[in-house]
Amino acid sequence: MKTTLFLTLLLTPFLYANTVDCTQIFEERKKELLREVEKIDEAKESFEALKMATNALLEKQKIALHEQEKALEKSKQAIELKEQEIKAMLEENKKVLEQIEGKKNEKIAQSYEKMKDAAAAAILEKLPKEEAAGILFSLPAKKISQIMAKMNPQIASEITQRLKLGLPFSDINQTKE
Repeated sequence: MKTTLFLTLLLTPFLYANTVDCTQIFEERKKELLREVEKIDEAKESFEALKMATNALLEKQKIALHEQEKALEKSKQAIELKEQEIKAMLEENKKVLEQIEGKKNEKIAQSYEKMKDAAAAAILEKLPKEEAAGILFSLPAKKISQIMAKMNPQIASEITQRLKLGLPFSDINQTKE
């Protein structure tokens, strides 16, 4: 019995000591968990601040992009307007060139009409066949026959072939002579 009592007295403080240690461990763990919760809250607040800053930056970039798109659209419209103006000028220039070409051909035709047949034939023989055919084409048929009668038969034949081809009096398969 003495031994039991002795053992009880000896073991009792150990039992209470373990209880105190558990409470103390629980309190320390609770403090650690609270510190972790605080860290998590801080991280969450940082994340939210970063998220808001990122969203603000994204919104700013969207606005800038929208402004750039507007500027590009204005530039595109200006370019299209310039293209239309250039096309109109090209068409006008083309008409003026056609008028000039017509007047030039008319003057050349008038000059050859007034020339003597032999002189006209000698000049046309020396010109490239396409040009000679173009000049003859602008003359009346009677004048053409009078000039060709005065030409070298071989050259007259070649020019006649060009006349048969029609405007522009050149054949892709034939080379300039």
